[in-house]
Amino acid sequence: TPTVTSHQHTSPHTAPMEQRVDAIQAALDERGFQATQAVEELGHKAQEEWLPRNGARIVAKAWVDAAFRARLLADGRGAVVELGLTMPKHHRHLVALENTPRVHNVICCTLCSCTAFTLIGLPPDWYKDLEYRARIVRQSRTVLREMGLDLPPDVEVRVWDTTADTRYIVIPQQPPHTLGWDEERLASVVTRDSMIGVSRL
Repeated sequence: TPTVTSHQHTSPHTAPMEQRVDAIQAALDERGFQATQAVEELGHKAQEEWLPRNGARIVAKAWVDAAFRARLLADGRGAVVELGLTMPKHHRHLVALENTPRVHNVICCTLCSCTAFTLIGLPPDWYKDLEYRARIVRQSRTVLREMGLDLPPDVEVRVWDTTADTRYIVIPQQPPHTLGWDEERLASVVTRDSMIGVSRL
């Protein structure tokens, strides 16, 4: 009778993520795709251009300019262009969600981590975490409370899930003590988390 020998299969050594990324980048560069240049440009944009201050300008303008707010709520993408702000082509729609004393909006991306990143900055780690993505749609009040926002029971919570071509920005309620401030000063109090909807100002 033949002897059956068991073979132990060991997986080959896997390089650290950084080395794998560098190898792919180098291979693309060798083929003329200029990956290194693209990565550097994206890094610059993420650190210098795609910042929450862009969204803060939008919110401040909406607070002081009723006509702009109406345009923003009707056609978000068109309205932000007025401020010289841009969005990627695949972000075909920007929906502005206005918080009121009775309605509180919060955004998520249940599939990955999509946001209107050119306006509110790159998504924070907790936004990308499966725990947030899975629970915010089912246990919104509990999740918000765990994040420090305990909403009164008479406030309706609406959760908005990003799609392939639609991005959202929450327009938080203006704090009463800021009435009469100019746009620049108003923008200074608007936070990324308030534009995602996990905090109030």
